[in-house]
Amino acid sequence: MYESETMRYFSRELLDWYRVQKRDLPWRRSRDPYHIWVSEIMLQQTRVETVKPYYERFLSLFPTVGALAAAPEEQVLKAWEGLGYYSRARNLQSAAREVAERYGGRVPDRKDEFAALKGIGPYTAGAVMSIAFNRREPAVDGNVMRVFSRFFLIEEDIAKGATRAYMERLAYELIPEGEASDFNQALMELGALVCVPKSPNCLICPVMERCAGRLAGKEESLPLKTKAKPPRPEYRACALVMGEGELQGRVLLRQRPAAGLLASMWELPHVEFSEAGWPAAIADEPLGELLSERLAGDSGVAASPGGTLGVAEHTFSHIHWHMRVLRLTASGGGDLQPQAPYRWISAGELENHPLPNVFIRILRDAGFMQ
Repeated sequence: MYESETMRYFSRELLDWYRVQKRDLPWRRSRDPYHIWVSEIMLQQTRVETVKPYYERFLSLFPTVGALAAAPEEQVLKAWEGLGYYSRARNLQSAAREVAERYGGRVPDRKDEFAALKGIGPYTAGAVMSIAFNRREPAVDGNVMRVFSRFFLIEEDIAKGATRAYMERLAYELIPEGEASDFNQALMELGALVCVPKSPNCLICPVMERCAGRLAGKEESLPLKTKAKPPRPEYRACALVMGEGELQGRVLLRQRPAAGLLASMWELPHVEFSEAGWPAAIADEPLGELLSERLAGDSGVAASPGGTLGVAEHTFSHIHWHMRVLRLTASGGGDLQPQAPYRWISAGELENHPLPNVFIRILRDAGFMQ
């Protein structure tokens, strides 16, 4: 590893800084492992300011592991609506059900038992064990790897498993006895506020004087990381089908399959095109007719094209949707109930139907929801 004095310096200065500068965050007011677990799952790939209201609302709805385990999945997904990466919510609820069944609703305080739960990776296991139970466990995420790469001048690809394993061993050695909770949170705080990805705030860093990366002039170029593949483009024509007559004030939604991307969530009907076929497909009239025909075959709903509303885009971790949104109108005649998985939904009923962000934006832009 590194010189013991350098390691002691890093841990001491970091803890002293954290105890003065740490932010007042809602999950830091609790040592309940369930609360900390929920916060760590929400904070994955999501900004702190975004998470705050979701965290407090989620715990008001599901204050205990048992409450989350017993809730309908659709209610959990609705509470998660807008945070994205919905597999996190499903895995969290699946793990809560395991805890309710196997551990009587008490979050296990053994790392091997907690890590065996659905959706729990090494970072989350280390974070919950250290923060909630003050166990000497490393919690190494992207923020921590960036801090270590710079301070210790580690010029290895952080996308490699061997580099992460090395940094986990380093983190373990750096944790002062009895200080795991504060130390791991201090590392996260430093990476979030000071040792940021671009233009790090070196002049206010508590460990600046001995940062090997800064002294070598490499603070901007570290950490080293293999570039991820760009998300795959997909092209979709989306139908905003509004009801008239007996269907006035309703929009047609369909439920996605129970497995796969955005599983069990609700969406506006849409049709996928190949990249080669997309340019020819975006002429308004033919596209509207195509959507109308496809909709009639899939749902039994007869709807008339009403022109283009605009375009929308949405990026998932591995896919980028390019969407053209068209308005269609259906009148209430005959059987008002479309074929499953389609359903007419009023604006007031949307609170019981979780939708992905891209469709929320479309509905808001169309004035259907606030």
